[in-house]
Amino acid sequence: MAKKASEHVTYYKNANGPVIGTVARRIIEQDGCYFKDIDGSGTLNPVADWRLPAEERARAYAQTLTTEEKLGQIFISDWRTGEAQKDKSLLDESGLLDEGELHGKTIFGEQHLPSTSFLLKNWWARHFILRANSDAEYLTDFLNQMQAVAEECEHFVPVQAASNSRNEHAIPVFGMNDASGVFATWPGTLGIAAAIKGDSIEIADQFADAIRRSWNATGLRKGYMYMADVMTDPRWQRTYGTFGEDPALICEIFEHLLPRIQGSSDGVTNDGVAMTVKHFPGGGARENGFDPHYAAGQWNVYATEGSLQKYHIPAFQVAVDNHASAIMPYYSKPSAEKSAPQTDKNGHPIEMQPFGFAYNKPFIDGMLRKQMGFQGYINSDTGIVHNMGWGVEMLDQPERIAFALNNGGVDLISGLFDIDYGKEALARTKNGYYDTHPVPDGFRREELELTEEALNRAVIRTMTEMFALGMFDNPYRDPAEAKAVTANQTDWANAMDAHRKSVTLLKNDGTLPLTADSLTGKKVYAEAFYKQPELAEKDTAELKKLLEGAVIVEDPAQTDYAILMISPSSGEYFNATSGYLELDICEDKTVPNVDETGRPVAETHTETTLPGAKRIVDITAAVHANGGKVIANINFTLAWQVGNIEPHVDALTAGYDTYLSATVDVMLGRYAATGKLPITLPRGDEVLAVDAEGRCVSPNDVPGYDKDLYMPDALKDENGKAYAYRDTAGNYYELNFGLSY
Repeated sequence: MAKKASEHVTYYKNANGPVIGTVARRIIEQDGCYFKDIDGSGTLNPVADWRLPAEERARAYAQTLTTEEKLGQIFISDWRTGEAQKDKSLLDESGLLDEGELHGKTIFGEQHLPSTSFLLKNWWARHFILRANSDAEYLTDFLNQMQAVAEECEHFVPVQAASNSRNEHAIPVFGMNDASGVFATWPGTLGIAAAIKGDSIEIADQFADAIRRSWNATGLRKGYMYMADVMTDPRWQRTYGTFGEDPALICEIFEHLLPRIQGSSDGVTNDGVAMTVKHFPGGGARENGFDPHYAAGQWNVYATEGSLQKYHIPAFQVAVDNHASAIMPYYSKPSAEKSAPQTDKNGHPIEMQPFGFAYNKPFIDGMLRKQMGFQGYINSDTGIVHNMGWGVEMLDQPERIAFALNNGGVDLISGLFDIDYGKEALARTKNGYYDTHPVPDGFRREELELTEEALNRAVIRTMTEMFALGMFDNPYRDPAEAKAVTANQTDWANAMDAHRKSVTLLKNDGTLPLTADSLTGKKVYAEAFYKQPELAEKDTAELKKLLEGAVIVEDPAQTDYAILMISPSSGEYFNATSGYLELDICEDKTVPNVDETGRPVAETHTETTLPGAKRIVDITAAVHANGGKVIANINFTLAWQVGNIEPHVDALTAGYDTYLSATVDVMLGRYAATGKLPITLPRGDEVLAVDAEGRCVSPNDVPGYDKDLYMPDALKDENGKAYAYRDTAGNYYELNFGLSY
């Protein structure tokens, strides 16, 4: 094979059909057209014939592929680029692929991993999660090289690399936003929602178009995006990956995102990017914020009658109606014991089987497929076979794989390359395993044996996506074109506009905007606050540079204005906290621990969501004593309690992983403040209190804007409001609130 596949692709242009691209496959010329010899037969058959529907080609190919080849295709796991290999002697001849071996370990499990070529040719893995933040040219070269190796196999199936979203600005978090800054970069999804609320849905159109063009140009054709989840429990760590708490807005956003990213409202196209919408049936219904990456968060609790269909399902129906290519169920399982009555789409009581949703037949096969009409494939969340197998802990790994495919209808299992366990699950169908081993209680033998029929169904569905994307016919892309497309200045300008439009003005006594004239010659104290000292130092330096014309001083007691950028942080994504996720902007706050069932106990610990939070009060007091004004911005990745900040400042803005420069542009009046809150900010600890039985005073399954319907009268003010924060000017920081100049 040529050293670098990108330089040795041959293209064949069909007059009325797709371009065929290949490095190593034979080309068949027939009927005045070009076809790729996909199955190695040398003849034009349904597999190679791009004139046929994608599903027909996939069904035909499933009859050709061997069992081993199909088993390799039901798993998806992380894979590494050559950039990550420190020993360059272990790279392939192109310098792009890591041919070394690796003992891989993540929170999802561990295994010994082979070279890239061995993985593709011997394990026959074809689905990968790409987390590296490579530049566009390298990414394209790397993916091309993977495809070229796949072409060397007797039967060609392209490599489908999936990635979490890459077009939002945020601190990278493993499994949520692994990469940023290479493609045109918008604010966080909460910021996109805030900008749309204050401006127009055209922002979603621009966002989606840029994603489709840039991802397709690099050969990255699969996105683990976006979250259709409605944020109903404010202590859910994944709040910042959502579009907020408004189901109507989320539905509207998905009406625009899906057709424009995938290529059409009827499904993926040759220049589209397939989406995996997550996390069915909505991850927002957490029990007091506990995340299902750990045991305390394994339940979805629907404490309010009818909340499942009213709030959590609508956006997924929009995704289904717009032919989302895949849907990812959440790790968690529904709690019948702790939930009020819930119904399916037909208004009948839904069975709350205590299995994680990837294993849950009433939810996946019954509601999602039969009632909602979903036709794509099911991609499990990462780790269900090992550490997050909630409800199936009594099953071994082969049984979990079989049960996921059989009962949950899962087609692609995310976690590790558990091919050996898959082989064992398939072997038990024929080797009489359960003649000598007991079937675990509560299960049937046929549920735990992986059949060829289930295996075929899974690979047909995933291959149908790749046929529809045109990846079998031409998986290759041009690195130079990828560089040009991702550098498109219109996309970057639209993204920057969205940053500015996301900024939400919460409080203003007339201090803002600070015009150039009002700031020139004035003494300004500027500081950024983060949990991470290096980020605080970096943003403080940038903030000072952005305040052109001002005299920067280091003593707040000698200043006319103080500008404070406040970025709290709470908890850890993959680890349980000692108590509930803290939303107060605080330092060394004493809070209760929780027991293994999630109930508060007498023991306590301290929480700090913002180092320096106490010092902010001293800074504001010193500025006010000098007759100055204090302007603050809070970065909302969660629905922070702002009671320790708002009363002490004269003007307050909200950002959502918004560029610092965009926030300053709004503060200085270069752009009007237009953003509106996509979430309701809780008043304080009293509206998040959890009783001795683990019940929250505000229902976890209801969005903030509706929580007052269920709040005790004793907490309500003279306006009948209890949940939303009310500032010193009398404004409630609730969904859709935002001032303007």
